[in-house]
Amino acid sequence: MSGLDSTLASVLANRYTTNAARVRELAAPVTNAQFWQKPFPYGNSFGHLVLHLTGNLNYYIGAQIANTGYVRDRPREFSEQNPPQKEVALQRLDDAVAMVVDTISRQSLECWSKSYSGAGTNCANRLDILIHCAAHMQHHIGQMIYLSYHWERQAGLE
Repeated sequence: MSGLDSTLASVLANRYTTNAARVRELAAPVTNAQFWQKPFPYGNSFGHLVLHLTGNLNYYIGAQIANTGYVRDRPREFSEQNPPQKEVALQRLDDAVAMVVDTISRQSLECWSKSYSGAGTNCANRLDILIHCAAHMQHHIGQMIYLSYHWERQAGLE
């Protein structure tokens, strides 16, 4: 890896691992029931956001760049009626992030600008989708922060 390759890979990998750690930190005090409960008439549960992020990474990076063969069922990410336990869902997200970090480590300088296509995105190259997916994670982490505050307030009222 050249200096730029190494810097890109390091920064991107760190962003993904930091995001995953933040999700775990926010999920830690939440019970399994709360994890899957949708506390507001709008939005999603914390758990369904985790399923969504897992599907997002496995599709946009796993299937489209790493050629994992992952087949996405996006609507199910938000409607899963038999969700796994909280820890299982979080482990699947960790596994997806590990796959992303591994994929990042295998990119050469030429790979970053390779043409990219995936359903539902207009990202033009691999670097674009990797940055887009990291930003997408952070967007949903913001929603998870709001849900965490809700559960903290609820605990204070009991």
